[in-house]
Amino acid sequence: MNSTQALITYDAILAITGEMLSAAQNNQWNQLILLEQECRKLTEMLVMHDQEPILDKELLQKKVKIITQILADDVKIRAITEPWMIKLQDMLNTNGRTRNLQQAYQPIDNL
Repeated sequence: MNSTQALITYDAILAITGEMLSAAQNNQWNQLILLEQECRKLTEMLVMHDQEPILDKELLQKKVKIITQILADDVKIRAITEPWMIKLQDMLNTNGRTRNLQQAYQPIDNL
């Protein structure tokens, strides 16, 4: 992967994280999941081509700016999704405990 391809990939990731933020803000969880999968594929492409091309100063600054924006979007997405995930986990735990209690105190039919 050359420097142009790498920057195009970083730009694509930035565009997707922007869409992910919008999906999270609008409670479009299925869309968020699909976008996250797309983002992961692009990230894996960058990792597979681990040998980062040497960038001149201008391209390096552009790459740093893109990565900074991606990380800022990620922080905003997490601020939206983490409280929701905690609430969902609490609901699942409560349902599990209720089910366990119901099973523990269920009458035994064979006595």
